[in-house]
Amino acid sequence: MQSQRHQVYDMAAETGKKEEMAKVKITSKSHVKPGKIVGRKECQLVTFDLPYLAFYYNQKLLFYKGGEFEEKVEKLKDGLRVVLEEFYQLGGKLGKDEEGVFRVDYDDDMDGVEVLEAIAEGVSVDELAADEGTSSLKDLIPYNGVLNLEGLHRPLLSVQLTKLKGGLAMGCAFNHSILDGTSTWHFMSSWAQICRGSNSVSVPPFLERTKARNTRVKLDLSLPPNPLASSNGDAKVGPQLREKLFRFSEAAIDKIKSKVNSNPPSDGSKQFSTFQSLAGHIWQHVTQARNLKPEDYSVFTVFADCRKRVDPPMPECYFGNLIQAIFTVTAAGLLLVNPPEFGASMVKKAIEAHNAKAIDERNKEWEAAPKIFQFKDAGVNCLAVGSSPRFKVYDVDFGWGKPEGVRSGSNNRFDGMVYLYQGKSGGRSIDVEITLEAGALEMLEKDKEFLMEV
Repeated sequence: MQSQRHQVYDMAAETGKKEEMAKVKITSKSHVKPGKIVGRKECQLVTFDLPYLAFYYNQKLLFYKGGEFEEKVEKLKDGLRVVLEEFYQLGGKLGKDEEGVFRVDYDDDMDGVEVLEAIAEGVSVDELAADEGTSSLKDLIPYNGVLNLEGLHRPLLSVQLTKLKGGLAMGCAFNHSILDGTSTWHFMSSWAQICRGSNSVSVPPFLERTKARNTRVKLDLSLPPNPLASSNGDAKVGPQLREKLFRFSEAAIDKIKSKVNSNPPSDGSKQFSTFQSLAGHIWQHVTQARNLKPEDYSVFTVFADCRKRVDPPMPECYFGNLIQAIFTVTAAGLLLVNPPEFGASMVKKAIEAHNAKAIDERNKEWEAAPKIFQFKDAGVNCLAVGSSPRFKVYDVDFGWGKPEGVRSGSNNRFDGMVYLYQGKSGGRSIDVEITLEAGALEMLEKDKEFLMEV
């Protein structure tokens, strides 16, 4: 009876939240262009960019405390005009040349970045900061369910600024086929820097993508049919997914890392990093929560930054996608009977083996037979890690303090998608956003060893 009552309460709370979010009202829409003449620019998309055309726009949400909403909106737009002088590709559109090779085009007569203004005064910053799900965040971020390929006729960046009770939410939708997480946060921190009073961007983006790869790949792509629709026109209902934010304190992260490193590898190799230790921990406990058979395979995928791995290496400020998915796979039974360093060592080996030669081979293989992945093709019983706790997301201060929270939107989520963020409490703390089937997530929420409450 007790759990039934809890369930009813949860549902009522969830419904209340949804109704509140339904009160997000868009009040205006405008466009912002670079503050100076840039001229006509064309930049070919490269092999690192193209696989993301069938992903959805990459959504990020930051929320801040404080009043003066209108003044802040003006300040953000003014700063955006300046930062787009360097990051003008975000004000452009996707295009194709006469041979069918995708590129990003910019011209001064294009619309620029879309800016929506909205109001949701029933929602407070504290409620958003405390919320561990994501359904309540959806209406605060534009371009839900919009594929990157639609950048042929839509802005490549849409920003929604929503007035909250006691603050402001900033929902951004970035076209993932033109930039990855490193470039996204480089742009966000540059925009914030301008808004704080700097006259120019301290580290301009490196826009010559073809220096990283110059193969011209012709793609014949049209928008795919709705992936959830079946042949008779009815929407197919997939398994019910839930998302949750798990906050790991600095102490918990240190404990996970020292446990994984308590049996140093016999071959004398260096100890497991924080990322590898946390990866082993999450992989083992999610596998347990999914209740897999011992012989079932489980795939761990990490989207790794290749800027320093390619030859010649690219600068940190390289603007574009310079990531590749690295896969490793094992049987669920092996993950569960072994200590957490078993999974961590598989992740470590896969990452260390992904050198310039491996990257080049992967690119050549893809160029010979381009396969456009849909975001959910990550593999069986998969865990896929995007984003990185190295991104300084809490340093994105536009002049009114650090964000109260930084989250991902509902796009590009499938069973096993994990986003890692720097923790709000700073130091080595890490926020882990996980999407799983509802039953598995419930098991994970009760797993005291996963939560480090033991």
